[in-house]
Amino acid sequence: MHQPNDQLYTIPAPYRRLENLHILFWLLKDIGWCMIWKPLGISMIFPTLTIALLITWRTREIKAELAHNLAIVFWISANSYWMISEFLGFDTVVVWGNITGKHLALLPFLTGLVILLYYYLVQKPRENRPEQVNA
Repeated sequence: MHQPNDQLYTIPAPYRRLENLHILFWLLKDIGWCMIWKPLGISMIFPTLTIALLITWRTREIKAELAHNLAIVFWISANSYWMISEFLGFDTVVVWGNITGKHLALLPFLTGLVILLYYYLVQKPRENRPEQVNA
């Protein structure tokens, strides 16, 4: 049941269709990775990432959507880099100490995580704080 103060988040139909197309490309990319179909996996990076960036841009005015969509952009970037590292065989190459080529995917993964942590620990509490009126 909706409370009187509840805000509804609606999404325009063209945006929803774009999100659905995004899911299709993402699935094709990951199927290509799983099946080691390099041309499919690699060719799906561009449309998947492009649509993620477009969705992020279109929802930038809503802080919660911006944070989550930025995290998705970094997730897809990390995921794509990891896939490429496996396809090209540098996933197990030692870069420094115990860190391999695959571990470098942690950089965009952690960037997305930091964005979400900032949103939930800093931004969202500010949004939930009642307006203070100066007397």
